[in-house]
Amino acid sequence: MRVLDRLDELYAIGAGPGANRLGGSVEEDEAHDLVAGWMREAGLQVDVDPAGNLFGRLAGRRADLTEVWTGSHLDSVPAGGRFDGALGVVAGLEAVERIGQQERTLAVAAFRDEEGCRGQGCVGSRALCEGWLDPKPAAFVEAHVEQGPRLEQAGAPLAVVTGIVATARGELVFEGEPGHAGTTPMADRHDALAAAAEFVLALRDTAGAVDGAVATVGRLEVEPGATNVIPSRVVVSVDVRAPDSERLEAVLAVVPGETRRAEAVTMAPAPTDALRGELSRLGLQVVELPSGAGHDAGVLAAAGVPTAMLFVRSLNGGVSHSPEEETSAEDIAWCVEALDGALTTLASVE
Repeated sequence: MRVLDRLDELYAIGAGPGANRLGGSVEEDEAHDLVAGWMREAGLQVDVDPAGNLFGRLAGRRADLTEVWTGSHLDSVPAGGRFDGALGVVAGLEAVERIGQQERTLAVAAFRDEEGCRGQGCVGSRALCEGWLDPKPAAFVEAHVEQGPRLEQAGAPLAVVTGIVATARGELVFEGEPGHAGTTPMADRHDALAAAAEFVLALRDTAGAVDGAVATVGRLEVEPGATNVIPSRVVVSVDVRAPDSERLEAVLAVVPGETRRAEAVTMAPAPTDALRGELSRLGLQVVELPSGAGHDAGVLAAAGVPTAMLFVRSLNGGVSHSPEEETSAEDIAWCVEALDGALTTLASVE
């Protein structure tokens, strides 16, 4: 299966273990060059925009009509999975090759630095949407592995994404007083790490009581960081996600200080209906799920592009951002079929 062979070629970049194509790295560049070659082999016109986003275009019969896009990203987290991001680009290219010329131009996009391992994510799509997205495409459809266990639990290969959750991120600083670990009585201590720990547990419990919400503290910086010194300062990261702003605010009630927030994004009716129709046509269960992770699709949707997402079943309990990430060849074949039909529908009508 050509899609799997191409995913293997991309996975080999970066010398493992896992996928190692961090945004802005020579490995991400190599991945973009490799996919650009496949696009040219398919007869697509290859363009690179000012942010380094890669586009392969199959010209439509009507140059006056706005384009239909599909794609995702090629960068990865360190020691990431084989399918995250790359599947959306490779499956999109496969679908466009099968479809052939339509009324609208079809474009396969590979956006730069979606993961944001060194800072804010979706670097390429944000630059595009905040800069030169004119005219906007008629539709964007992103295929992506689910990165969670829900489709595996449901026994379904694909899902139509309803929207992308609201998020809040930030850092909190807890101040205390240093002291000798052996000579400072417990009652006299001002332990910054103990205060931070109380916050982490309160955040966990609050998020657990709000339907659909999750909260994560993934990083702590403890000063002075010695085993025999009471912590005097702790910096913790905060990542909160919820299906809507109301539930996000309910969790943030226990978070002091400011956070960077992004509103929930709803997928657009027309491209979403096209995906629903394809799942029905293929005889598949039409599962609908929200996305708890951010994606380039969310950035384009927030910029006013009619956007839809197709989730593909993740196996191994839904593990992602890991070499253990797995999706079956059969489910990938269903993904290409669904993309093929939905893109044909979107590119064939005004």
